[in-house]
Amino acid sequence: MTYLLGLRLHDRDVLVIGGGRVAQRRVPVLLQAGARVTVVAPAVAAALEDLADAGRITWVARAYEPGDVAGPGAPAHWLVHAATDDAEVNAAVAAEAEAARIWCVRADDRHASAAWTPASGQEGGITVGVVASGDPRRSAGLRDAIVDGLADGTLDARRGRERLTGVALVGGGPGDPGLITVRGRQLLSQADVVVVDRLAPTSLLDRLPADVEIVDAAKIPYGRSMKQEEINRVLVDRARQGRFVVRLKGGDSFLFGRGGEEAAACAAAGVPVIAVPGVTSALAAPAAAGIPATHRGVAQDVHIVSAHVAPGDPRSTVDWAGLARAGGTVVALMGVERLAAITEALISHGRSADTPVAVVQEATLPGQRTVTGTLATIADSAAEAGVRPPAVVIIGEVVQTARELDILHTGNQFETHRLATGRDLP
Repeated sequence: MTYLLGLRLHDRDVLVIGGGRVAQRRVPVLLQAGARVTVVAPAVAAALEDLADAGRITWVARAYEPGDVAGPGAPAHWLVHAATDDAEVNAAVAAEAEAARIWCVRADDRHASAAWTPASGQEGGITVGVVASGDPRRSAGLRDAIVDGLADGTLDARRGRERLTGVALVGGGPGDPGLITVRGRQLLSQADVVVVDRLAPTSLLDRLPADVEIVDAAKIPYGRSMKQEEINRVLVDRARQGRFVVRLKGGDSFLFGRGGEEAAACAAAGVPVIAVPGVTSALAAPAAAGIPATHRGVAQDVHIVSAHVAPGDPRSTVDWAGLARAGGTVVALMGVERLAAITEALISHGRSADTPVAVVQEATLPGQRTVTGTLATIADSAAEAGVRPPAVVIIGEVVQTARELDILHTGNQFETHRLATGRDLP
């Protein structure tokens, strides 16, 4: 039997004897806990040497000597890790620690170790530690299952002493529910209210408890939409009721997502607000289609623009003439309905009519498809193919580079892999 404790090692000295693979895994965790770490080893892994050079750990570049643990002049160590590849050295370290009544973890022999390091993980302020009779593989497997359950809401972590309050602006990613961040997934699982856009990974909502309020804030192009002022009002109103609100939207909240307006509304009302970055479709769509947004010797700059108003419209703040001259990759969001105007503007300002273009519809989703052409032809090609929003337009030589590298995907490679193998991509 073991007696589990959560050690608070902040500003406490911890000694690690050995600088190899085991030490490389354990030292970063000790640093994360705030410990002052000393490593004693003739040589250390490159990552540990880098930590020593940065002053984050103390490295004593020699072999273990008796007295390192508790001898005269040694710091008052609270914990010791014996992590060399020499069983006799580890036994000597453990014996010295035992005599000084200092807990010691032996990496080489769990049966002879006075303490075991649990397989640990963190999710949403919860630290999970698993000790399975000192069996590291079994412990790690159980740890991963618990942490994953906390992250995706399978394990309900909402019932705590200190409930989350305020508003979280969560970017849900480009569409595939597997591409939301771990932090975003975890906060979603703890929500009392979810205010959701149509482009968010809405399939995740089915995993939420039945008592979670779902507010549909869809903005359908040229159709029904919830006004931004009403969205702001709902966020503030529900948060003031003491409920934790997640504003879930596609992509990233702060890239053409009006996240700044929502954050400002919350701040003005005195409501705590945090932002969780999301994977933006501006970069995910090219990647999903096999198009590198930058490529050495081809494009060193990427320009992401909103085309919700056409070039020449007084409301547009985009410098289309500058984009034409720049010559790098241009990624246009919300541009399907204005594709002809975009291509005409770039050509009129000097961009070659032969510049390659790709339009990626429903990136990362089962319906993903890619239509390619040039600035001169893409508007007609997209119209003939019936391309509709959501779609991302990629303009630049990187489209041709993808062809030459044979990595351009006209369909959804994720879905193709599933159909061919019955498994998701790793």
